[in-house]
Amino acid sequence: MFDVSRFAIVAQSIMDAGRFLFGRGWSPATSSNYSARLDSDHIAITVSGRHKGELEAGDVMVVDLDGRPVQSNCRASAETLLHTSLYQIFPDAGAVLHTHSVSATVLSRLLPEGASLKLEGYELQKAFDGIDTHESILTVPVFENTQDIEALARETREWFMANPEQPGYLIRGHGLYTWGKTMADCLRHVEAFEFLFECELATMRVRP
Repeated sequence: MFDVSRFAIVAQSIMDAGRFLFGRGWSPATSSNYSARLDSDHIAITVSGRHKGELEAGDVMVVDLDGRPVQSNCRASAETLLHTSLYQIFPDAGAVLHTHSVSATVLSRLLPEGASLKLEGYELQKAFDGIDTHESILTVPVFENTQDIEALARETREWFMANPEQPGYLIRGHGLYTWGKTMADCLRHVEAFEFLFECELATMRVRP
């Protein structure tokens, strides 16, 4: 059983995040999915197919860390296992956001297969927890898009078990996943990633 009062607070944070991310153009229409931790065994997550700029209380449901609905007949996002695997890997993760911005989508398509995005020399890298200098290298892996979410969840789990200091990843032609200790931290990560992605694309346009 989960704490209903805690759920109300967490669900509101997800709804607020949806309005913000939709307003910035990073979660158009019914794309994207968001979640936040309720306790060690449960998360709140957006219901499948809901417009993220118009989320209401009924558009957020509870699942356990195996992705099974709890006290709900709603259908969770098809990508629920990508969320739950992150909460299992990172016990201090309090929120996970998956967005579909133009910059993340285009940049992920431009990177060669098997290559990660390496971000280095940007002052804004310090927006991520644990990074205190622009001289560090922020590695963003790019996973191939697939409808086999169980396989993708296993692949992401293996990568982040080996690279726990990296705060996000891209799915080719799809979008960004990032997480944080709180929803505010997670939203900060999305903003920082979006700025860095735009910088990378701008650099590609002017580089000979």
